[in-house]
Amino acid sequence: MYERLESRGFQVCWVNARHLKNVPGQKTDVLDCPWIQHWHTFGLLRASFRPAQDLCALRAYVRHRDNLMRYPSAHLQHMQKALAQMTVQFTLVLSDITGETGLQIIRAIVAGERDPHQLAQFRDVRCAKSEAEIAQALTGNYREEPVFELKQSLALSDFYTQQIQAGDAELECKYTPLKPVVDLVAQPLPETPKSKRRKPQNAPAYDLRASLYQMTGVDLTAVDGLDSVRVQDLLSEIGLDMSPWPTDKHFTSWLRLAPHNDISGGKILRSRTGKTTNRATLAFRWAAQSVSRTDTALGAFFRRMRAKHGPPKAIVATACQIARSVYHMLQDKRPYVDHRADYYEQKYQDQALKKLKRQAAKLGMKIIPATA
Repeated sequence: MYERLESRGFQVCWVNARHLKNVPGQKTDVLDCPWIQHWHTFGLLRASFRPAQDLCALRAYVRHRDNLMRYPSAHLQHMQKALAQMTVQFTLVLSDITGETGLQIIRAIVAGERDPHQLAQFRDVRCAKSEAEIAQALTGNYREEPVFELKQSLALSDFYTQQIQAGDAELECKYTPLKPVVDLVAQPLPETPKSKRRKPQNAPAYDLRASLYQMTGVDLTAVDGLDSVRVQDLLSEIGLDMSPWPTDKHFTSWLRLAPHNDISGGKILRSRTGKTTNRATLAFRWAAQSVSRTDTALGAFFRRMRAKHGPPKAIVATACQIARSVYHMLQDKRPYVDHRADYYEQKYQDQALKKLKRQAAKLGMKIIPATA
């Protein structure tokens, strides 16, 4: 109904039902319709956010891709179970059985190879364990039942991989109709930092980073904690136009990354963030977790918040900082400035010293630095 009315030129309000549930009086559909229309006449109904139509189509494909990425996890567990039943200790020598070495060995087992030394020759040069250690871990009892389960689980995992590749090809076609903001010839894509030159896991085959740069005009992958796949998830949810949120505080409040204060008599009774199922909020939280151990300003901020308030609040606070950076990059079309951890520590010390001087001035005192 929303799409049909919008295509006919109507300005439709998509209102959250939670904002209208506390309605006084009798609750019937006949009485609710005039009551809602009466509120809408005075402009008291607040429309929910919905991206542009072209980005809504992109969002449908991205959400479907995220679902396809989660489905193979069950088959991966079945593969691990089958290997454990064959007493093959894969987890002792390989951190990920879906890597280059793991998949080649599993395909060889399904094909009929049973010699551990022959299987160990499929080891990739980047693998930390030697062929002898891998051969020792591959010594097991290859019974027919777990091998059959391993074969079918591998086939199902490959099927989902093919579906994801087909979805990526369809997604690549959806970027073509979007009007590019910048020309790659006149304004080339910035060079990838050394810390992000590794291709993101489960990234599509095409150059997604260039497509996102043409669409936005800024390189959002330069933000610490964000890669091309995560930026694609964010843009499909929040869109390219930041005008629905007047400031970055409105944006973080919509994401439920800002605390909601319950105030009574000028006193804050409770301060907590609201519950949400927003996919953009989840992407920002994942980005905050990924910078926890990095030598960046956001990493230093996360560690300071974790020592002060604990990991959950540190994730929310860091995600709020990343969301503000993304907001200003899309709003002002300015590039991201990557600061290191020492810059943040020096800035924090300067702020603490400034606060101490202000407190000392109120008490009629003066801070004198200690001599070397």
